[in-house]
Amino acid sequence: MTHHALASQESYNPNHLLDILLGKMQLKNDAALSRLLEVAPPVISKIRHHRLPVGASLLIRMHEVTGMSIRDLRDLMGDRRTKYRLSDAQGRPKPEERTEKAEAGNYARH
Repeated sequence: MTHHALASQESYNPNHLLDILLGKMQLKNDAALSRLLEVAPPVISKIRHHRLPVGASLLIRMHEVTGMSIRDLRDLMGDRRTKYRLSDAQGRPKPEERTEKAEAGNYARH
């Protein structure tokens, strides 16, 4: 079973966040929550079983639906990190993409 790195934090408990959302939105189960958040039901299941972290896009969707702040949502699941670090590779095009784009730019100039 694959666990996400955040799952190793002692305080990390996405189930608490999901349970609070169920209560706040007066939903019966995770299937109803997945419909409200517009995600596939297995996403909620994977989050509950620590196989998938609560990602930024899902946090934003939770914020839109509930009106709760992102900070409050993160606190509810025990994510107490104050800084996020992006790897140097994130956001950069892959080497072959750079080559393809350069070649495409050369063709456009002719």
